[in-house]
Formats: sequence, C-alpha cells, structure tokens
Amino acid sequence: MRVLVVEDEPKMAALVSRGLAREGNAVDIAGTGAEALWAAREVDYDAIVLDVMIPEPDGFQVCRQLRTEGRWAPVIMLTARDGVEDRVRGLDAGADDYLTKPFALSELLARLRAVTRREPIERPVALHVDDLRLDPARHEVTRSGTAISLSPKEFALLEYLMRHVGEVLSRTQILEHVWDFAYDGSSNVVDVYVRYLREKIDRPFDADTIETVRGVGYRLRPSGHRP
Repeated sequence: MRVLVVEDEPKMAALVSRGLAREGNAVDIAGTGAEALWAAREVDYDAIVLDVMIPEPDGFQVCRQLRTEGRWAPVIMLTARDGVEDRVRGLDAGADDYLTKPFALSELLARLRAVTRREPIERPVALHVDDLRLDPARHEVTRSGTAISLSPKEFALLEYLMRHVGEVLSRTQILEHVWDFAYDGSSNVVDVYVRYLREKIDRPFDADTIETVRGVGYRLRPSGHRP
C-alpha cells in the first residue's frame, strides 16, 4: 500500500513514516498543503494521513480540494485539538476518519486498515487468485490452505501484483507503488524481490504464477500451476 503522510513537524512525520514502512507500506511525506496537493495529483495513493495544522492550504482545505477534484483516497485527519467542531469540520471536508494527537501508532495503523477496506468492490477484504489468498487486514497469505510467511515488502509486492492480476506491470510501476520517491537504487531490487516471492509462493507448490514478460516487467497470472 502506498501512503502519503502530510505533516509539517519533522519528528512526527518521521515517526509515522517509519511505523508505516515497518508494515511494508511505501510512504511519501509532504510538509505543506501545496506539497500535499501536488503529490496527490501525481500519485494514486491508497491512503492519506493528513495533519490539519500545516502551512497553507491547511488540512481541511487540502481534503476538500481533493474531493472536489474527484480524488477519493481514504483520508485520516490528525489534529492536536480535540474539539467536536474540528472533528465535524474535518468529516464535512471529506475525511474518512479523525485521530487526535497524541495517538498510539498501533491505533493509526488499525484505522488505516479499516478505511482502506471500506470499499469491498475496489478493495476486497481478501484477494484470491485461484488457490492463492492474501488478506490485507490480517496480513496473511495462504496457498492451498498452507500459510506462507512473507516479509513486509514481499507482502506489499504480492498485494500489488494480485490487485492487478493479468496485467503486465513494468519495473518502474512496481518501484513507484511498492517503494517510494526516496528510493534511489537500481530497479534490480524488483527482480530480487520477485525471485524471493517465487521461492515462497510458487516453487513449493509446483506453480508458476509470476510470469516474466521479457523487456517489460512481470505479470501475475491465474491458473499458474505447471502441467
């Protein structure tokens, strides 16, 4: 999942970013409302964590503008104020949830999981490709009923492939969604993680689910069992 964190306090931004990254998410950070709007227009984020008190435009205005433009990524608003009026104002601006500072990181993660699974057609609680099953909420992967242990980044890569089953995804697309703007390494990292995934989800099950499309990238295909 790719998340935009909009927070002008560097320590708080770093704390939230690290916590999200540990769960396998790709995280971008914006420090102002203008940066947030630019980023949200450039990237189709899975969720946005938006502080209210940021340099103009403030969080309320950012959220309202995104909704006006038809951008519906789930938004969780953060604020140091606990007034009912502020919560109502945030929700009226189009936010999906509201969290008051200080908060436990575990609560933010739980709320993110909740808001990103509210649209069952676009965001199914569990993804299925034949006998391969991925549950984003429980962070579980099984094949033919057998549990498979994945690292956070392996999980994020598999989730991205499963959400685009049958589509050929370039290495650049995968890097942009599973990693983030801060990543400046070689695209070889995609090949490395695809190899890791194959060792875990394909080879033990005599399957060939992740297909290499020469010169382009990768595709996760259904009916990937070897004859």
